[in-house]
Amino acid sequence: EVHLVESGGGLVQPGGSLRLSCAASGFTFSSSVMKWARQAPGQGLEWVADIYSDGRSHYSDSVRGRFTISRDNAKNTLYLQMNSLKPEDTAVYYCALGPGQRGQGTQVTVSS
Repeated sequence: EVHLVESGGGLVQPGGSLRLSCAASGFTFSSSVMKWARQAPGQGLEWVADIYSDGRSHYSDSVRGRFTISRDNAKNTLYLQMNSLKPEDTAVYYCALGPGQRGQGTQVTVSS
């Protein structure tokens, strides 16, 4: 059974940084494409970034240059380093394996 557990969210001021983690189990993490997505209040789910098994990554236009996705295959853990945070980054952040396969999410709030 796929199990994904996000952590690292919190309240941060604009311009600040956070690092999210996602502990994965129940599947072959090292060979899987992993994603981060987010859902802002009253909005739909938005793809943020993904990373392939070989480390290739892609980002949405809204976060490119500020966020960095990475993975540690030895620890079965996915990361999202978020810098220069903006109020519009406020959302629940999920790591995901595929449609319908995501964690419970971690809240990120960017506010002064």
